[in-house]
Amino acid sequence: MGPTISLGNDLTVPRLGFGTFQLQGDDAYRGTRTALEVGYRHIDTAQGYDNEAEVGRAIADSDVDRGEVFLTTKIKPSNAAAGDVRSSTEQSLRDLGVDQVDLILLHWPAEKYAPLQETLGAMTVLLEDGLTRAIGVSNFPSAMLEQAFELAPVVTDQVEHHPFLGVDPIEKVLEQRGGFLTAYSPLARGRVTEDATLSEIGEEHGVSAAQVTLRWMLQKPNTVAIPKSGTPERVRANFDVFGFELSDAEMQRIHGLERQQRLIDPDGGPAWD
Repeated sequence: MGPTISLGNDLTVPRLGFGTFQLQGDDAYRGTRTALEVGYRHIDTAQGYDNEAEVGRAIADSDVDRGEVFLTTKIKPSNAAAGDVRSSTEQSLRDLGVDQVDLILLHWPAEKYAPLQETLGAMTVLLEDGLTRAIGVSNFPSAMLEQAFELAPVVTDQVEHHPFLGVDPIEKVLEQRGGFLTAYSPLARGRVTEDATLSEIGEEHGVSAAQVTLRWMLQKPNTVAIPKSGTPERVRANFDVFGFELSDAEMQRIHGLERQQRLIDPDGGPAWD
C-alpha cells in the first residue's frame, strides 16, 4: 500500500492510488483488478467516468477486503443541486455496490447549477448520514478552495499536477487548512517519459522517468498521486516506486521543470491561479 495520510477517525488515505479516467467497460474492470492485485489500495472513479459499476465489480471480485480499499468517487457538476447531490450519490453507491465511499468530491466548480454553499451543505449531510467518510473538491483554484474550507469540512482538492504544472497557491491553502493535495495526470499524460532531466535521474536509480515522477510526488508533503493506465505492465511499474529515494538535489531539479503546462482546461473551467 505504501505511505498514507491520516484523516483521523481511523481513516487513512494511501498516497499512491489508481485513477480510472477514460477507462471504460472491461478496461476499467481489468485495470482495477490488476491495480488491486499489484498492491494499490486507493481507487479513484467518478460519476462522469461512466465506469462506477465496473470499478465496483472489480473491487467485489478481488481478493482484497472492501475495508482495505480507499474508494473515491465524484459528483458531476450537473448534480450540484442539493437534491441531485443526494440522489446521484445514492445511485453511485448502487453502481459501485457499496454502502459507503471513503471520499466524495465535487468534480468541478458548479455555480452554474447551484451555489457552492448549497452543494457543500448537501455533501456535508452525506458525511453526517454515513454515505461517505470524507468530502472534498476537485479542480478548485486557490480562492475557491478557501471558500470551500469556510463552508464545509473538506479534506482535499484534486487537481492536475505534474512536474510541468505547479500548484503552489493551492498547496499553500491546503497546508494552512490541514488538507492534502490529490494530483491527477501526475505523469502529464505520458509526457514525463520524454523529459531528459527525469530520464537522467531515472538512469541514476535504474528506474524510469515515470517512476521518478511518482517518487517525487510521494516525497512531497501531503500529496496523493493517482496515475491511470490501461496497460498491466505500466500499472505494475507505477506502483514499483518504493525501492529508491530521491536526493534533495534531485527533488530540486524536478521542481525546476515547472512551466505552467496545463493539459486539461475545458471550456467553462475555472480561472486558474
